[in-house]
Amino acid sequence: MDIKTFPLGPLETNCYLATVGNVAVAVDVGGDPAPVAAFLTEKKLSLEAVLVTHLHCDHLYGVGELARAFAVPVLAGAADAFLLDTELGRGGFMGLPRVPAFAWEPIAPGEATYLGQPCRVLATPGHSPGSLSYYFPQAGLVFVGDLLFYRSIGRTDFDGGDYDTLLRSVREAVFALPPDTVVYSGHGPATTVGDERRHNPFFSEVAR
Repeated sequence: MDIKTFPLGPLETNCYLATVGNVAVAVDVGGDPAPVAAFLTEKKLSLEAVLVTHLHCDHLYGVGELARAFAVPVLAGAADAFLLDTELGRGGFMGLPRVPAFAWEPIAPGEATYLGQPCRVLATPGHSPGSLSYYFPQAGLVFVGDLLFYRSIGRTDFDGGDYDTLLRSVREAVFALPPDTVVYSGHGPATTVGDERRHNPFFSEVAR
C-alpha cells in the first residue's frame, strides 16, 4: 500500500491518499481537494471512498467536493453526527471558515474491505465521541485522526471529548496493534505503535 500525504486547509490537516494498484481511498480531506484530485487523475486512480476519522471542521473542508467529483461515499462515525450542528463541526469555531455542505454515511466499527484488503474500523472515542481509526493489518498501518500524535495526544476539551476515554482508546485499541504498525495522525509526522508505547509521555506507565 502506498501512502501520499497532503497537508490541507487552515490547520494543515493531513489528508492521506492510500493506494493499492489503481484503487485509492482518501482519509480526512481537510482543505481544498484540488491537489488530491489532480493526483488521482494524473495517476489514473479510481477513488473508492472518503474515510473520515471524526467530524471536526478541519478534517472536512474538502470531503464533499472530492466525493462529488469522483461519485464516492463519505463515511464517518455516527456518534459524531451532532457535531455538524455546532461550529466545531460545521465551521466558524475560532474564526475557521464554514464547511461546505456534504452528504455522508455512518460506518459502524468492525470488519470492512477497502483497496481489496481487510480494514478493521476501530471505535476510538475521546477526542470526539464518534472518532474512528482505520487499521489495515496487511499493510501494517492505522489512520488515527486526532486520537494520537507523535509524542502527544489529541485535545479532549471540545464538545464530546473526554480525557480518560481517549487514554483508554489508545491503550485498548491502538496499543493492542503490533508494535511496528505505522500510525498516521491527523497532524504532524507519522510514528509507530511501539515508539509511542515506549516514549509518549502520556503513557509512560505502559512501558513499565
